[in-house]
Amino acid sequence: MSSTSPNSPSTVTFAQFADSWIPEPEPVEAARERAREFGVSPVSPATGRFLTFLAASVQAQTVVEVGTGTGVSGAALLEGMTPGGVLTSIDTEAEYQRHAREALVSLGHEPSRARLIAGRALDVLPRMSDGAYDVVVVDADRDEYPAMLDQAKRLLRIGGVVAFLSIGEDDMVADPARRDVEAMAVKELAELMRRDADWAATPLAEGNGMLVACLRRRD
Repeated sequence: MSSTSPNSPSTVTFAQFADSWIPEPEPVEAARERAREFGVSPVSPATGRFLTFLAASVQAQTVVEVGTGTGVSGAALLEGMTPGGVLTSIDTEAEYQRHAREALVSLGHEPSRARLIAGRALDVLPRMSDGAYDVVVVDADRDEYPAMLDQAKRLLRIGGVVAFLSIGEDDMVADPARRDVEAMAVKELAELMRRDADWAATPLAEGNGMLVACLRRRD
């Protein structure tokens, strides 16, 4: 039993503990620094560990990531994927992807394991194969999340998993007063996932909040 009183101040929050639990390798730390220089918000270290866990739990060989950034989340996904697995990552910013490639190579990944595509995701995803992917991770323009859900359902194999990141920022889901375009899109995403029995879905409070779902069947 803990001797700490429930009202005693804690010097370290659980979120801080989770972020520091497994130190990140230097290339990932460098990728975080580059993200800050670009004004990009990478996933937290704890969210990165969750992505590693997610990829490992389904023995992912093929993963789609929307929102490459500077490679922080891609590095986490590749760490959990099976040897030889291929990450396809899409971003509108080719400059970000150049730095992401450097980070992944610095971590020892063969260039062929990361297929980085510069472009708008909703233009790229429809050209990708049905039912061919184990995991889809979306961390990009939140106003496009409902359309991304349609694409994820088509792309995933049965038993595959989708994760929509950064949905809880500024209470955009929980606050009924939020009526801006992004908030309404995320609310729509949550409702679509809740009502579609093809998905086994759950919200998670990790990071800025996420919705995660397993595709258990397809109409």
